Amino acid sequence: MFPLSAVLFPCAELPLHVFEPRYRTMIDDVTAQDGTFGTVLISAGSEVGGGDQRCSTGTLASIQMVVPFEDGRSLLVSRGVERFRVVEWLPDDPYPMAAVEMLEPSAPPDPELLTRAAAGVRRVRMLLSELADGPCCPIEIELCGDPAVDAWMVCAFAPLGLYDAQRLLETEDTDVRLSRLIELCCAKITDLQLLLSQPEA
Repeated sequence: MFPLSAVLFPCAELPLHVFEPRYRTMIDDVTAQDGTFGTVLISAGSEVGGGDQRCSTGTLASIQMVVPFEDGRSLLVSRGVERFRVVEWLPDDPYPMAAVEMLEPSAPPDPELLTRAAAGVRRVRMLLSELADGPCCPIEIELCGDPAVDAWMVCAFAPLGLYDAQRLLETEDTDVRLSRLIELCCAKITDLQLLLSQPEA
């Protein structure tokens, strides 16, 4: 298990810088086996050093690429596969481990909801790009045309806070998840439009 200050959605990519000795060992063990590990959001605490509190719903990640450095650190790119729920946390020896149960794959989305969700995410990204100190991200989002994949990718592309993202990950029903994403985007759009309408000091 790799607890993170990030939420990984199924089908989305996650780059990681692995430098702690315990996670170096974990990646060595993982790459020697099937190349998969679990990720969960840290709800309190830090990624480094242990002693964190962790969410119980996470995502199985599959390693796509590893770039090792001479000093033992590595950069890796992983991709979300499917969701799981932690049944029991085991001792962190030599790295975090847990017993988990895999969750059922989500049903395909309602096409109209998916279209509205994608439009909402694009609108938020466009408004953010207009802020002088806003995050630099492209307005367009690349969807593959597979509704089951795209329903996750619109969540991954949405500029949301960690706990909003975690709530989406935990939502079982695809259409409920997309409806929540649309609501979050509408609220964000309202806030950004108000911010952008204010005269500069």
